[in-house]
Amino acid sequence: MRTPHALLATTSALAAVLVPTPAHAATPVPAAGSYYVQSAVTGLNASDDRGAVEQHRPRGDEDHQRWNLRANGSSSGSYVLESVDTAGSCLGRSGGQARTVACTGSDAAWEISPVGDDEYTLKAPGSDDYLTSANKPSGANYPDQLAVGGPGSLAAWYLTPVSPTTLPMPPQDQRTLDQVTFLTAHNAYANGVDGGFAPPFVNFFPNQSRGIDRQLADGVRGFMLDIHQTPDGAILCHDSCTLVSRPVALWVDVQRMVDFLKTHPDQVVTVFLEDYVDPGVLRSELARVGGLSDVLYRPDREGVREHGWPKMADLVAAGHRLLIFSDHSRAVDESAGLTRDSFGVMYQREWTVENYWSMGPGAGSSDWSCYSRWYDAGTNTPLTRTETGFRPLFVMNHFRDATVAATAQTDNTKLADRARRFCQPAARKKPNFLAVDRYDLGDPMAAVDALDTYIYP
Repeated sequence: MRTPHALLATTSALAAVLVPTPAHAATPVPAAGSYYVQSAVTGLNASDDRGAVEQHRPRGDEDHQRWNLRANGSSSGSYVLESVDTAGSCLGRSGGQARTVACTGSDAAWEISPVGDDEYTLKAPGSDDYLTSANKPSGANYPDQLAVGGPGSLAAWYLTPVSPTTLPMPPQDQRTLDQVTFLTAHNAYANGVDGGFAPPFVNFFPNQSRGIDRQLADGVRGFMLDIHQTPDGAILCHDSCTLVSRPVALWVDVQRMVDFLKTHPDQVVTVFLEDYVDPGVLRSELARVGGLSDVLYRPDREGVREHGWPKMADLVAAGHRLLIFSDHSRAVDESAGLTRDSFGVMYQREWTVENYWSMGPGAGSSDWSCYSRWYDAGTNTPLTRTETGFRPLFVMNHFRDATVAATAQTDNTKLADRARRFCQPAARKKPNFLAVDRYDLGDPMAAVDALDTYIYP
């Protein structure tokens, strides 16, 4: 691993300057500065859309989503949120809806009160009206007009700093797993070196250009693998294994990782399975991996959900340095009578959050918005999800529908910028896994090194 680059972010001066709170005010308010007004339920941001205030996918400094918080000079004890992009225009209300209004008007004033861990309500002074998400999250409610309504969970908001306070990375023996960032290879098996991975035409567009052993030697520590069920077991293929020449079995690549860990006792590796096999097939496949039980890490047995992620040094000392996640459904496995965590494969949705996987087509314009992959008609798992004592690991996807080398090179040079300006504030946490295509292009390791110089408290 190379020497870390200079610190990306330093402690913000704004964080040391509290908004002046009148002496009679009973509750604290956040620091003065620029914020995203972010739903605590959906993780989506309040955006000024030509006067309407809607919840949109987080887009960093694009899409009119940044608001300057300050004390309201014309109304003691209240505050205003002025659009960073339009001077004199504030997040306010009109006719039961959230609108942008003149900052000098009474409808721009909000009383801000804490309601939970870093959550706040925005209440219209002298009323029982709160800024709320318009609808209960169905998973597809964006863009969606924000409303003024009653109290409750939909009235809870994060005020997420545009320029957050950060702290230096702790010493090597003190940093925890969730404070570290790892370079991750999207479709690591689709490399054209270790074997076939797709039907002939698709085979011309590998996601990576180097085999698993070389990826490990180059510093890749996260591996995204697609597994499909065949009469031979769990095979690594894209979409299906039909017509694939020389496909690689899952156990073969996992064995490569276990062997690497045995010869590099200070390293930690994570596997993410896009998982289309029965649990019994996966269990049998992993049973073929020699020495797997010696290095497999089981967060479900270590009290992680109660006490947080362990120190990296403790994982190394214990030898538990391989973590395997599956995107399969626990409920489906329970109905089948065998859960994957019974043999050490964790259900990813229980332990991580992950942004939507694509930035767009293989060439042309891209969408840098950062929102949950698990946000659809039946699911609402925002990137901001946290639990008492436990912060999920954040998997940041940074790739497109198809891999074009020139596009991947350009995208990878922008990885650190997207992480800092878009995805880190969207998740309210630092990415732990930076997943890219063609990691050999554009120096994505530079982004890993930069992120590994600080922590987002």
